Amino acid sequence: MILIDGKKTALDIRESIRLEVDSILQKKLRAPHLVAVLVGDDPASQTYVNSKEKAAKSIGFTSSIFRYDKDISEKKLLQIVDELNQDDAVDGYIVQLPLPKHIDEEKIIMAIDPSKDVDGFHPLNLGKMLAQLPGFLPATPFGILELIKRYHIETEGKNVLVIGRSLIVGRPLSVLLGQKRVGGNATVTLAHSKTKNIKQLSLQADIIITAIGKAHFLSADMVKEGVVIIDAGINSIDAPERKRGYKLVGDVDFENVAPKAAYITPVPGGVGPMTIAMLLQNTLLAYQNR
Repeated sequence: MILIDGKKTALDIRESIRLEVDSILQKKLRAPHLVAVLVGDDPASQTYVNSKEKAAKSIGFTSSIFRYDKDISEKKLLQIVDELNQDDAVDGYIVQLPLPKHIDEEKIIMAIDPSKDVDGFHPLNLGKMLAQLPGFLPATPFGILELIKRYHIETEGKNVLVIGRSLIVGRPLSVLLGQKRVGGNATVTLAHSKTKNIKQLSLQADIIITAIGKAHFLSADMVKEGVVIIDAGINSIDAPERKRGYKLVGDVDFENVAPKAAYITPVPGGVGPMTIAMLLQNTLLAYQNR
């Protein structure tokens, strides 16, 4: 069993970006600027945004977090998005999801300038992805593809099962893996909450990618020997023995599935760090495009 080390791979990518930024700064040009818009006080969102800021600054980016109260109006948030669209000093930005229920997430995403949409969620960027045109790939699928390539995991002709159909991970990933590309050419099945025969499908899969947000959903009796497992889930479960009172786990029962796997990602330390690394990669691309 080979453990796919997303943390180390992400650090390698960040180092490559840092060298590019050093070259930019040596030319007396400004550094790439990434902005995160954070609405409310959700602990997970705050932790994630803070991690993005720390990673961005570590490679020489200018990084800003715009924090707003959870009661901010949709109209005001749209105004902030428009200001970011017009600000020439901002190369890319994200609006951290989820947003409070009174705000229409789709309306906010649609308002983002596609040339600054480094999360890759705008329909224009998703359409470019579908047509294999240059654009921003959603950060988590982008990171998973990068892990597949860097670990030389064969996908051509393989049966791949993607569990979860979110627009952030599952759906775009199912498209990317089926495309004619390095890390593609797979036969992809997209399973979700209404799929009735997931165990039957998972036992036939050469590669399984989970993104459903259900702790330990994928058990050892659902996978065959030699399977490749990429766990994009992150769940908090009670752990009274720990100082925080909880621990983070994936969608996969790692302890029991790992012995059967040829490759497997841990949680944490697998897909998560790659998401941030590819967000930074998208921001550098946005800077270069501008």
